[in-house]
Amino acid sequence: MWIVQNGRVSNLSEQPLSPLDGRYRPQVRDLGEHFSEAGLNRARIHIEIEWLIWLVQNNLVTTKLSVSDKEIASLRKIVTDFSDDSVARLAKFEATTRHDVKAVEYFIREELEKLGRKDLNELVHFACTSEDINNLAYARVISDGISKVMLPKAKDLVVKLRRISSENAAVPMLARTHGQPATPTTLGKELAVFVFRMERQLTRIENQEVLGKFSGATGTFAAHLAAAPDVDWAEQSKGFVEHLGFTWNPLTTQIESHDWQAELYQAMSHLNRILHNLATDIWTYISLNYFKQIPVAGATGSSTMPHKVNPIRFENAEANLELSSAILDSLAQTLVTSRLQRDLTDSSAQRNIGLGFGHALLALDNLTRGLDELAVNEPIMLADLLENWEVLGEAIQTAIRADVARGESSISDPYALLKELTRGKRIGEEDLLAFIQQLELPQETKDRLMQLKPQTYVGLAKELTKRFG
Repeated sequence: MWIVQNGRVSNLSEQPLSPLDGRYRPQVRDLGEHFSEAGLNRARIHIEIEWLIWLVQNNLVTTKLSVSDKEIASLRKIVTDFSDDSVARLAKFEATTRHDVKAVEYFIREELEKLGRKDLNELVHFACTSEDINNLAYARVISDGISKVMLPKAKDLVVKLRRISSENAAVPMLARTHGQPATPTTLGKELAVFVFRMERQLTRIENQEVLGKFSGATGTFAAHLAAAPDVDWAEQSKGFVEHLGFTWNPLTTQIESHDWQAELYQAMSHLNRILHNLATDIWTYISLNYFKQIPVAGATGSSTMPHKVNPIRFENAEANLELSSAILDSLAQTLVTSRLQRDLTDSSAQRNIGLGFGHALLALDNLTRGLDELAVNEPIMLADLLENWEVLGEAIQTAIRADVARGESSISDPYALLKELTRGKRIGEEDLLAFIQQLELPQETKDRLMQLKPQTYVGLAKELTKRFG
């Protein structure tokens, strides 16, 4: 079906299928450098060229071939100069080979001919199975996607949330356990909880071990030994993988077992769920009017209700975090199983890694922007606290119990006494003061309890926020 857009005729079937490549492209475009097909192919070329250099420099096949520093720089420039033209040439090769990694091999051979080093052709992809290249290429794009895009965006959110938390460390707020009025806290302390939770998961993600293999068709170095039986190929493989910045996996089938990927995706999915909890809590605080939303000029909240300012940033984040976790959870489950020495389930699954990361990145963007559109509504929070004096029942019954334990009071079952006074009821300041006055307690305890107010009964909330948040 054809349509007209901006004076141009377009084919609907050629439009982006995923909103990440359409509507939300500006927010996630940085991931495309790493997780697109082109990004993966660039990483494959990087691995192939580094292996070629490694073979020649270490003379592993005992040839008379060598490469100069200038030639090494030219070879590595193939990666740094990777362009749209490179993508098109690879596509042309793959149209013939029907094999993506073989297309990469032919691409590099063509580049060697341009450099006048056609004599190196037979060392391109030498003794490799496709998965020797693929596993390290995925290790590269995943590591870069995490370190260069995902972690900086997540850390930006943590910085913003910590700032809001610190600024509101002493702002009292009615807590709501089970959705009901509960012991007061501070807004800052509740946000600090999320800062602490997020940082733990980000540390796990940042420290994730990334494994790589380079051992041939079934992980035995059989072809390597057939070509050069005197080389310690296991040691060379280890050196090569570690040279790339990864941890060597010595025992594999044709594929690297992907356990590290599963561990990473589980940690990321866990982070997603913490962020989801943040989004739903902020949404609820907005519904309670604890946060005022700052209207964006020109924006529309409802097509029929002009007054609406909807918490769309947090709702969008919820949906994208759920999608991200669904994809990452599926990858974590699928990738750890490969029938016997190799099947292709991982090949199809890994092409969707970028989707899992993309939905998470979009959620991070919405959460960060959403926080910028909020203002703390302290008067509403204070009014809510002053409507719920019964929350001081905890403090009173606990103080009575302490006096009873010290032998300074003979009140029987203080908890039951306060339960009778407060459970399911609204009581005011005067009611509570009158109740305290008639208690058989030391005057010091009475004086202390009569000074309590819902807005001051926040314990160490401020100190905890400043110290640990």
